[in-house]
This record gives sequence, structure tokens and C-alpha cells, in this order.
Amino acid sequence: MQQNQLMKKTAIYTVLFAAVAMTLMLYYSANKVVVVTGVAQDEVVHSMGTANHEKTPESIQNRNQIIIDRDSQEKERFCIPLHASITAEDVTIENHYMDKELWVSIKQEKKDDTCEEFYRSTGVYGKCDEVMDGYFESGDETFWLKFRLNSVYEYSSIFENNNLYIEFMTPKESYDKIVIIDPAYGDEVTGSVLTDIEGKEITLEVARALKQKLDGTDIKVYYTRMSDMNPTEESRVELANAAKADMLIRIEVNENVDGKIFGTETVYNGLYFIPEFGNVELADLLEREVVTAISGKANGLVESTENDVVLNQTEIPAATIRVGYITNKQEGILLAREDYAQKIAEGIYQAIMRAYEEYL
Repeated sequence: MQQNQLMKKTAIYTVLFAAVAMTLMLYYSANKVVVVTGVAQDEVVHSMGTANHEKTPESIQNRNQIIIDRDSQEKERFCIPLHASITAEDVTIENHYMDKELWVSIKQEKKDDTCEEFYRSTGVYGKCDEVMDGYFESGDETFWLKFRLNSVYEYSSIFENNNLYIEFMTPKESYDKIVIIDPAYGDEVTGSVLTDIEGKEITLEVARALKQKLDGTDIKVYYTRMSDMNPTEESRVELANAAKADMLIRIEVNENVDGKIFGTETVYNGLYFIPEFGNVELADLLEREVVTAISGKANGLVESTENDVVLNQTEIPAATIRVGYITNKQEGILLAREDYAQKIAEGIYQAIMRAYEEYL
């Protein structure tokens, strides 16, 4: 008897579950609500476009402007109409946070001008407070809608009835833990006039190794560069301050005319005091953990000079870890090794973990 009742209940629950699931499937199918794929700037693989510090108002005005209706009745979300032939699978949103830009990339056939013709007459609308302006560009197989934003934002998005709806949020509204990693140099800057060893490659290699470790945590990490680009020091500072991050860690190499000098040192801004967890505390953690990880020599903490623009202008806890002297023959060889970069990254990673455990 009890077994029969149990079987009946099980059958009823199964039918109810199937009915609810089918209802949801029909609803979403009818309304075509789909979450669109999104990537951050440090994960973008193509190189089309330039960083915002290289753009001038004139160069932007000369591009294909996107029509923006700022008087729309839609006040909750930013709406981007898409051509009827576009599906959610064709669309990717790219958060170019260093440039303070949001790119919507749309797959297209070669030499297909469907999207270009569409946006010459169709604009965007809705909640546009965060959007300064926009323009479109066409590549071989990709069409881009590029929007300049007034700050650094995260976002949520849905694809519904061939409209892409975006809701902007501040980083702090989206994440509890935020870290800025700043690999110094870039572009044609080597980081040294005394040696052929490229400091820009060393700092980038450490950052990439660190990214592998931090990707598995609940920490949101913004990287000022993950390629050979060279953002201005001002743009690096803007990212840190706009994101209101918990800390900024800058990675540099050191050099000296005396080739015998070697070791690790950490730089902090002694004029900008932050209670409990500040520049000195972060610098101390970095020095201890990196030196331990590489079994190296600690040269200690030093105060920033006027040349340390990023540290001096950043309004959050910040420190620069100078991972070694590229002018020292033996240390230069170590710095060029991948396994040594992994050790440095492990030290920085442990310093970040300890900062959250002990201070934040």
C-alpha cells in the first residue's frame, strides 16, 4: 500500500516537473531570451582598434557614427537593435576596460555590407547615461559596434527578439574582490638602456603566469596590458581608481650601471597613507612572498620617487615589485626563464591571498 502511494507521488511530481520545465522552455523560446557571450579585454585575441589614449576626438568624428536616441521611453537598459539575420551565436560583447569601451562584435560573411547599411539608418536607444558616443567598423568576417564609455563598467546582457539589451554596473557592484595587475613598459619600451634583455617581455610573462593562478579564484582581476601595447601611466591610474580596486600591483625589472648588484625590492608611496591595509603593508607582503618563492635576495622596501607616477597617483593600496636586475648577468638569465617567471608569479599570488586573509 505504502509502495503504491509512493509510486503515485513520484509520478505526480515527475509530471509537474516536466510541465514546469516545458512551460519555461516555451516561454524562453517564444521570447528568444538568450545570454550573449562576453569576454574581457585581457582575453581578446584580435588586435583591431587602438587604445583610447591614442585616439583623438577628430579621429573618432571621422568614423561611422552610431545614431544614439537619448530620449527613448526605455529607461532601464541600453538597447542595441540587431539585423533580423543576426542570431545570439553571432554576437560577442568585449569589455575593453583599459580603453573604457564596450565592443559588440558580429560575425558576418566576407564583403557583406548588411550590418553597415542597417546601422546607417538604425540607431541605439534606452539608458545611455554611461555611453559617450559610438561608431562602427567592418572587418573581413566581423562587424564591430564600438561604444566609448565615461568610466570602467561591468555589464549584464540578454538577446531578446533581435535586440541586445545591456545593463551597466560598476565593478564594485559586480565583484567583492578586485585587483589591478600592471605589467610595466610595453610597445617599443624595453625597460633598459644597459642590456638587450627586454623588460617588457619579462613583466608580461610574469603577468601571464599570474593570470593562470588567479583565474581559478573568486577575485576579479583587471590587467593594464596582456600584449605588447603600452598604455599611458595616466590610463593605468585611471583604471585602478575607476574600478575602486582593493590593490594595484605593478611589476617592473631593475637595472644599475654596476652589474654586480642583484636582488628584489619593492616600492611604495610613503606620502599616501591608508589605514589598516595600505601601500606599506602591500609592499611588505610582496617583498616577503616573492623573495621566498624565488629563494632570492631581499633588498627591502623603498619609497617612490617622482618617476613612479602610477604609485604616486593611485588612490588605492599600491606597490611595485621590482623582480630583479636585468643588468646582473646571472639574474638576467634567471629573469628570462619561464620557470622563474612562474616562481615570481607564485610569490605575488601568495601576497594577494595573504592580503585578503589578514587585512581585507
